[in-house]
Amino acid sequence: MFLPKYPDSPTPPPVHAHTVANPAPVQRPAPQISVTTGAVAAVLVGGVVLTALLAAVAVTAISVAVCAVVIRSMLRDQRRR
Repeated sequence: MFLPKYPDSPTPPPVHAHTVANPAPVQRPAPQISVTTGAVAAVLVGGVVLTALLAAVAVTAISVAVCAVVIRSMLRDQRRR
């Protein structure tokens, strides 16, 4: 009366690989960065050189502007005479 009824030709359950829903992220080791004194010196020297070049460009621009104002003033005075 309460006996289970089995199918005539049982089919095996489907075979599939069990996958984890959220696998733990793979921890990769951080690369080792070694800073040598030579690298620090190179960066410092490069910074000093670039700063000096920028200052030289600024001084040159200012001197050219002053020369232009002086020459313009001289030419204006010459035209008035």
